[in-house]
Amino acid sequence: MSSSSAVATVTTNVFEVGKYTTVLQKVESRKTCCAENTSPPLPAPPPKPLLIAMPCEEGEFPLLVFLHGYLLYNSFYSQLLQHIASHGFIVIAPQLYLVAGPDSSDEIKSLAATTNWLPEGLQHLLPPHVKPNLSKLCLAGHSRGGKTAFALALEKAATTLKFSALIGVDPVDGMDKGKQTPPPVLTYVPRSFDLDMAVMIIGSGLGELKKNPMFPPCAPKGVNHEDFFKECKRPASYFVVKDYGHLDMLDDDTKGVRGKATYCLCKNGKSRESMRRFIGGAVVAFMKAYLGGDSSDLMAIREGQTGPVELQTVEFLL
Repeated sequence: MSSSSAVATVTTNVFEVGKYTTVLQKVESRKTCCAENTSPPLPAPPPKPLLIAMPCEEGEFPLLVFLHGYLLYNSFYSQLLQHIASHGFIVIAPQLYLVAGPDSSDEIKSLAATTNWLPEGLQHLLPPHVKPNLSKLCLAGHSRGGKTAFALALEKAATTLKFSALIGVDPVDGMDKGKQTPPPVLTYVPRSFDLDMAVMIIGSGLGELKKNPMFPPCAPKGVNHEDFFKECKRPASYFVVKDYGHLDMLDDDTKGVRGKATYCLCKNGKSRESMRRFIGGAVVAFMKAYLGGDSSDLMAIREGQTGPVELQTVEFLL
């Protein structure tokens, strides 16, 4: 489905930078020996380091918790996070690990701990005029982070806060069907996910293709976006972006050895900006629909307003 294949009745600007000025804030996770001796005592630091993107202007804003992909840094998503924040959202991106094996159980526990920390610890890190609305909470993750997000939503760990919406950005549950990484999320039973929330899946058209014969695909068939959507119940939205790859939503310049590797391991599209703008816009439209009650932007995308990309799949369960 191309951006010109349908005439939309409503236009959308979610693919452009929003009206809010944004700031990025890094928060380390380390205990201080003096914190308990202060009066009043300071809130505990977050269980994991955080990257926070937020509006600079005064207001109360819905919250998105966004999880990075396998062996990636949360800072690699800075431009995407700021795009989302510019539309009036606070985005929390924990660095769940630096090195990890195939088992994601510890990431799920760390995500639950970070979520449970939010009510007491988050406001202390924000300017007094920027307030998080924890009753409007969305969870999203990319690649293995998408798997982790679904695992938490499926209650593989307990949280004190309730998420209202869930997003998988090219989620991956292992190397192949039958080679899922523990704990497995996919059951291969259609519409089996028991999720009391709206879901959006965004897939990459090139993710299931090999970059070269030396490496497997970054989002293999059998454990990728298609399989996640098959197990979703309504309400659910599904977009697959044609001609873009698994890592094409990252920053234009990802530094260091890991940053350079993001250009080498996965089959990529012609540029990252277009994929990043679409994903940022789709996330904004989805959250406006299911956290704010305004579905006009999401419906505009459904009707063909796809901004800078062409979609090969659009499917809704309503």
